[in-house]
Amino acid sequence: MNVTSGIESGFDIKDIRQHFPILQRQVKGKPLIYFDNAATSQKPQIVLDALSNYYGHYNANIHRGIHTLAEEATAAFEETRDAIRDFIHAGHREEIIFTKGTTESINLVAYTWGRANIQDGDEILISNMEHHSNIVPWQILCKEKNALLKIIPVNDEGELDMEAYKKLISHKTKLVSVVHVSNALGTINPVKDIIRLAHQAGAVVLIDGAQSAVHLDIDVAEMDCDFFAFSMHKLFGPTGVGILYGKKDILENMPPFMGGGEMIKEVHFDKTTYASLPYKFEAGTPNIADVNACKAALVFIDKIGKENLRQHENELLAYATRELKKIDGLHIIGNAKHKVSVISFIVDKIHPQDLGILLDNSGIAVRTGHHCTQPLMQRFGIPGTVRASFSVYNTTEEIDTFVLALKKAIKMLA
Repeated sequence: MNVTSGIESGFDIKDIRQHFPILQRQVKGKPLIYFDNAATSQKPQIVLDALSNYYGHYNANIHRGIHTLAEEATAAFEETRDAIRDFIHAGHREEIIFTKGTTESINLVAYTWGRANIQDGDEILISNMEHHSNIVPWQILCKEKNALLKIIPVNDEGELDMEAYKKLISHKTKLVSVVHVSNALGTINPVKDIIRLAHQAGAVVLIDGAQSAVHLDIDVAEMDCDFFAFSMHKLFGPTGVGILYGKKDILENMPPFMGGGEMIKEVHFDKTTYASLPYKFEAGTPNIADVNACKAALVFIDKIGKENLRQHENELLAYATRELKKIDGLHIIGNAKHKVSVISFIVDKIHPQDLGILLDNSGIAVRTGHHCTQPLMQRFGIPGTVRASFSVYNTTEEIDTFVLALKKAIKMLA
């Protein structure tokens, strides 16, 4: 289905904000200031319209129907696959697998490639800044296969210790699975170097791109990763849609993840043959409406321009960092040289949750806690942080309001 964004090419913050209906609402009697974008982004009107259009005009199951609605729904679904292939510069549309999120994408690799390839005594490398979704599946696999999980350490600035990584990797390393951008710290990891060194050791590499896909230009071919996982709800798209990119030859040799309809070629009681890529990994009725609406989100990003988006977010990051550093007793956790627009901080003698509650009373949405990175919080010796994460629709005026509310909250809790 054809999608138009209604947004002018280029960057106009007032115009961009008008495309997000939720930004017009109030919270606790105050205008909403949404600084929880690392958890999920808000959705532009064209994405909301695309969802409504599917259910109101061509709602049907896909791939198996020959009637008009089924053909229209199938075409829109596959157009989204092509749009995502182009978005991450994959070589083949068959390399784009739809899942329900980054977590499922990582689990798909663990339960299929991992079970088929990890053996007794093998090693898997992850980092100390991983989200739980890139820790727990490998723990389960290592326990099942009697393999060893090794951890790349993080320095005091919140950067990976690459010298330690070089020492950890060996001929026993069969998989390296690391986050491209830390959801808790905003750190951008040197994934090209990580991948190159892993491949030299004969290891396969999975990159968790949940936080990087919206901020950075993604070229999986140039990156040369074997797998790349991300979620569309962080790219202005609906929730419940994840992407797993995998190199075609690797995917073809992997067993299915789930059995059922759509992922089969022929079923007999004595034997089943599986469908070709990508359908081998897409059992059952997929999340059709949300997948179809994802194309609208990609059109929206394209109209703004990734470079414009990145420049605006970097300006917000620099401005907020300067202002927060002026507050006595506030400590930013994660000061990597290369970051996206995420700031995590603590304040002396004040629990992050207490600050989050008071900020919410001012209409300001931030995330508090360990951000599903408990080992990372333990590394820094803290229970959690306050995390403010900025998107294309945020402004310096919102940051000013946030800083003022934060100072008031600190004074109340001191």
